[in-house]
Amino acid sequence: MAALRGSVRQLGKLNSTFACSRRGLATGRSTISRFSKPILIGGLAAGTGLGWLYKNKDSFKTTVDEAISAVTPTPVFAAEPPASQPSVFSQGKDHALYLWIHLKPTANVKEVGRACAKIQSLVDKVTDPKMSDESDEIWAGVGFGPNIYKQLGGNPKENYTYAYRKGSLGEMPSSGGDVFIHAKCNTVSKLFELSQLFLNSLPAGSVDNAEDIFSFVYQNGRDLSGFIDGTENPADDESRQKVAVEKDTGGSYVITQKWIHDLKLISSEKDNGRLGWQNKSRQYRTEKKSTSSHVARMTGGVNFEQKKAFEMVRQSMPFGNVTGEAGLFFIGYTASPENLNFMLDRMVGAGSGGDGVSDDIMRLTKNVKGTYWYFPGVAELRKMA
Repeated sequence: MAALRGSVRQLGKLNSTFACSRRGLATGRSTISRFSKPILIGGLAAGTGLGWLYKNKDSFKTTVDEAISAVTPTPVFAAEPPASQPSVFSQGKDHALYLWIHLKPTANVKEVGRACAKIQSLVDKVTDPKMSDESDEIWAGVGFGPNIYKQLGGNPKENYTYAYRKGSLGEMPSSGGDVFIHAKCNTVSKLFELSQLFLNSLPAGSVDNAEDIFSFVYQNGRDLSGFIDGTENPADDESRQKVAVEKDTGGSYVITQKWIHDLKLISSEKDNGRLGWQNKSRQYRTEKKSTSSHVARMTGGVNFEQKKAFEMVRQSMPFGNVTGEAGLFFIGYTASPENLNFMLDRMVGAGSGGDGVSDDIMRLTKNVKGTYWYFPGVAELRKMA
């Protein structure tokens, strides 16, 4: 190795001298005398004079490159995980579409899969990618329930069946579903158009029922109850990707829940009581959390220093209207459904080591719908086309 390094140094000097000789010839100055004798490198003759070098300059350059590469470490780069769909770990927009679809038993699943694989082409139809900017760009993704995903040939690494749960303050129904669209945009009309186009693209007579919900940003990111959700989301894309994406596939496990708020109770409840249920106020940061507060249930402990055992990328937003129902559409992306099961079990005091304590947040709101989905990576989705 020492001899090889010496050879490389000599080759470097020779290459430099060769470059100088070329400059000398260009100006009419001769440097042939420098190369009148053979030059030995590592015991091997590298050349017999300037004439040899000029006639064999390509071979000479190859010899230099090979010698250098022999002692130069090859850079190793960490492999990027397979590409995820645009909705998975991207930041939020002013509005979101949540399109929840149940198919008829007679639906042609393969044709449904082909339609789903073309979701990006529908996005491009709504907003020309050559003309879009941050105000009207759309980030969209499509997910599948366990049954239809298996029919489409999918083989998830983990079981993502959503179990029915019930606690002292209410239940969490398992609503099922076959196809789910999550799309984000700053222009709500474009999300309406995308929902319409997607439903029309499915095989005729294949949809049993569907619900499209359009959400909005409220009071700089607050829920209608005043609660701020997603404050502990990773800030940068790399960290969000690590939490939300299955590294071997680019896929993501997703929870969706529809919560209807009791707005009258929320508006009448004193701030201290409401904030105590949620434990998000600064004044509660100096005290231990109540074991039934929402933050305590999610972290698994009453100390504020205690970190969450499991993480997800939350993308929940408010929805509804004043004269009808309104609440929060909860949606979170994670690399494993284990993270989701921990959260739901804690909310009703169930699961292994369950303490029977329900989440106080369920005093303010009622869960009327919920299930899990799998959002396959881009490469896998394309195979369905």
